[in-house]
Amino acid sequence: MIIDAHIHLSDIASFRQTAIELSGVDYSVQGLKAEFDRCGVVLGIGMGVTEQEPGGFPDHRSANPMPLDLADPLPPFLLECLGINPVRLDSDHQQVELDNIEQGLKKKGVAGIKIYAGYYPYYVYDAVYGPVYELAKHYNLPVVIHTGTTYSDRALLKYSHPLTVDEVAVQHRDVQFMICHLGDPWVLEGGEVANKNPNVYADLSGLLVGDQQKFNRFIDEPLFMDHIRRGLVYADNYEKMIFGTDWPLAPIDVYIDFVQRLVPERFHELVFYKNAARLFPAAAQRLQELGYSTE
Repeated sequence: MIIDAHIHLSDIASFRQTAIELSGVDYSVQGLKAEFDRCGVVLGIGMGVTEQEPGGFPDHRSANPMPLDLADPLPPFLLECLGINPVRLDSDHQQVELDNIEQGLKKKGVAGIKIYAGYYPYYVYDAVYGPVYELAKHYNLPVVIHTGTTYSDRALLKYSHPLTVDEVAVQHRDVQFMICHLGDPWVLEGGEVANKNPNVYADLSGLLVGDQQKFNRFIDEPLFMDHIRRGLVYADNYEKMIFGTDWPLAPIDVYIDFVQRLVPERFHELVFYKNAARLFPAAAQRLQELGYSTE
């Protein structure tokens, strides 16, 4: 069984374009479910994000919180991490924004909070996020943080370096964090942050974008595969690594094969299933409702 702990299902122009031109997937609820069924994925966790006009992401005008706006209501096989727009939090209307976020966190199907570091020009340890982390603590929800390269040339990489997560993890020891993409291209730093901090995990999503042909080319490139493996081997802690695809950036079956090649087989059950069930309490609860074991 597999949990895909990092997918998207929002009305974002760049995601639709990627699905058509690069990955070749059917970017819809029905398309996602078909891939899940074909690949043995029993649950997905989506990262909420919105844009106010096509091509607007990262959109500073998006309302808090940002949901999966292509999946309303959420189907049983999906949970969501609500996205945060810190620009609207950094205003005279902060309390209204925080109230809206808190109301969103109370809804059924919410598994966590998503911080888009790099896409928005705030370090994750900026005071603007402090009340958000307090909400995460109160509702026992993990905070998922984008790290590494970005899917927009308007983003700023200095805000998405995985080392920035080290500071916020130390400041908020009672909050669980998951850094996305192992911090790629800074995979050594991403692995170290996850390994050093007991409250930090890392997902392996978004390391490649494209279809089977694109993956074949990079899988056969030792320098690329060794680059990712170096971070995994350096961390040497597969109980902290979590499978995700960043769908629709790649077909799910293709991405599963890719991660299986990166992770030693004896750790597959941890990486593909158990670690996510442990990090996300809502995932463990939903799996039990669907009749699956979390042991």
